[in-house]
Amino acid sequence: MFIRAILTTLCLWLAAGYAHADGDAVAGALIFKKCGACHTATEALNRVGPSLMGIVGRPVATVPDYNYSSAMMSFGEDGKLWDEARLSEYLLSPKSMVPGTKMTFAGLRKPADIADLIAYLKTATAAQ
Repeated sequence: MFIRAILTTLCLWLAAGYAHADGDAVAGALIFKKCGACHTATEALNRVGPSLMGIVGRPVATVPDYNYSSAMMSFGEDGKLWDEARLSEYLLSPKSMVPGTKMTFAGLRKPADIADLIAYLKTATAAQ
């Protein structure tokens, strides 16, 4: 009986960790408020930073009518995509990944916050 309880607890713990690995889009929408002064996610409107609508899977530095830094242009010139892994690394420390970027945000420290924000960005579409 004791072993069954341990195995059940272990399975539930692993399942919870796996579910959180994909992030929580609702929590990510709240985290996005930190980004909202400079970025939009639900409209193709550039502010201080480019629109992040459709960023997951998009080539780096390709939003029309946005004036990217030369550092970001150089970073993306080999065709890099903003996939989840690259976004995770960038959101941890933008200036470490792309020295010279115009982005002044220091980054998100909690991996769960990064996963949640990416989950939100994956679902953010026009007119939400």
